[in-house]
Amino acid sequence: MPDWIVVLLLGVIEGITEFIPVSSTGHLLLTQRLLETSGGLAPDHWLVRPGAKKDLFNVVIQCGAVLAVLPLFPERLKQFFLRWREPATRDYLLKIAAAFGITGAGGLLLDRYGFVLPESALPVAAALVVGGLLFLLVEWALRGKALRDEITWTVAIAIGLGQLLAMIFPGTSRSGSTILLALMLGLRRPLAAEFSFLVGIPTMLSAGGLKTFRALQQTDSVLPEQWAMILLGAVIAAIVSFAAVKWLLRYVQTHTFIAFGWYRIILGAIILGIALL
Repeated sequence: MPDWIVVLLLGVIEGITEFIPVSSTGHLLLTQRLLETSGGLAPDHWLVRPGAKKDLFNVVIQCGAVLAVLPLFPERLKQFFLRWREPATRDYLLKIAAAFGITGAGGLLLDRYGFVLPESALPVAAALVVGGLLFLLVEWALRGKALRDEITWTVAIAIGLGQLLAMIFPGTSRSGSTILLALMLGLRRPLAAEFSFLVGIPTMLSAGGLKTFRALQQTDSVLPEQWAMILLGAVIAAIVSFAAVKWLLRYVQTHTFIAFGWYRIILGAIILGIALL
């Protein structure tokens, strides 16, 4: 299979799943396993073989997906840059900073003690299923209840801890864990999604920058054609991510996360079944 088709496929998958609460890790793992087992790519191909070049590709396309969502929050960006002196704006920015700080501090500790995110199928499948069941349970518990319109400090701290949870358990989904915790604390779905995404932007860009630097140090020279594929993946992920997040922000205005809960359970079962074959 030509590299550009594989890159196109992985970029689309990353763009769709990075912010939607269904785990980009689970989808990329499933796709890469299918590419290997079907003979679409050789097991030693740089796009699927574990190593610095594959890590670099994954990180760069993730950053592309993250940057693409910024234009979807024009009012928030205007608020941050033009009305930053207002107490409400400072309060919101401080809560974003606090959530980001909790995740950053926890991530540095994990890195210091040599924690490596496992990418085997079993923990990813388990996290997908558990997260899906929790979405179903939380949405059932919220039926008929009035939800809040305020981002409290408790919500901000929970979002920071939720991002840490996703760093430890692959398949949890960063957006999935943070949105789920915000819902548990009674926050309205659109606000939960928006705050999760806004906190995720600096979190993932800073982590992505660090991982890119390390990957470039660890890998042999990246060939020009490989750079072309990496940048193509980032552009595709950015375009698709913009469309996916725009759709999700509209969707949660009138829908619950129940469909995502069922989807996670089904995907987890599929990954588990493939792993056991």
